[in-house]
Amino acid sequence: MENQKKNAKPKVWFITGVSKGMGLEITKTVLKNGGKVIATSRNTEMLLEKIGDYKDNLLPVKLDITKETAVENAIASGIEKFGRIDVVINNAGYNLLGNIEELSDNEFRETMNVNVFAMATIIRNVLPHLRGQKSGHIINTSSMMGYMGYAGNGSYNASKFAVIGLSEALAQEVAPFGIKVTILAPGTFRTNFMNEDSLNVAKNKIDAYNLDKQVEQFIGFDGKQLGDPEKLAEVLLKITEMSNPPLHLPLGSDTYNAIFEVRKNEEKEMEKWKSLSLSTDFK
Repeated sequence: MENQKKNAKPKVWFITGVSKGMGLEITKTVLKNGGKVIATSRNTEMLLEKIGDYKDNLLPVKLDITKETAVENAIASGIEKFGRIDVVINNAGYNLLGNIEELSDNEFRETMNVNVFAMATIIRNVLPHLRGQKSGHIINTSSMMGYMGYAGNGSYNASKFAVIGLSEALAQEVAPFGIKVTILAPGTFRTNFMNEDSLNVAKNKIDAYNLDKQVEQFIGFDGKQLGDPEKLAEVLLKITEMSNPPLHLPLGSDTYNAIFEVRKNEEKEMEKWKSLSLSTDFK
């Protein structure tokens, strides 16, 4: 395994969605290890209640990531305070349960707006700075649900699949500038993600799909998730010190095993229908 680089100068992290869950744990871990954080959230008061006293190394920024001007200002404020940005963690997300037929256009668009378009806005606005300094590491949060579909999670699946495609292209585009990209694919981590209070549910329920049962099963995992958010944060510290970090990073035995199984099944399916796939070429 690649050794971490010894870097005397603390890195500056720009992290979204820091008031709870993984964003909060990442922020706490970075600060505890001497890093500096531009911590963005719609609720910075909640962050400050939980974070402790890191005034010199912490810049809390109240931010709606779907507003481009606000994103521009947050990035500018961070650079003004700390002089640079080294690591960008696109962590903020939106989860919606609902079968495709049940989802309204506005509900589906909200999922994509937060999970994909807002992430792209942050990347677009931070890249001029990273290119200028010829360094940086962008970590985009996908999910195990970005590699496989689950009934009742179609809009979330779609958004997290999109994060992977965007990030794979981005990695090729920015490599010449010394900028690295990692796709973070957590499995089930013990955060508020599966908590009933954090969950959004489609308003137009159709009896045939029994969405209430799907919601019950989903929130039934709350408090029983395999993943430890503190260990995830420690892994992110490690990879930001690597000269050649992973592009795809599943975290958790559940996501690793599930993705591995999906890939095996895809290979079998492709082989089964190979003759049809190859039959459309000009002869």
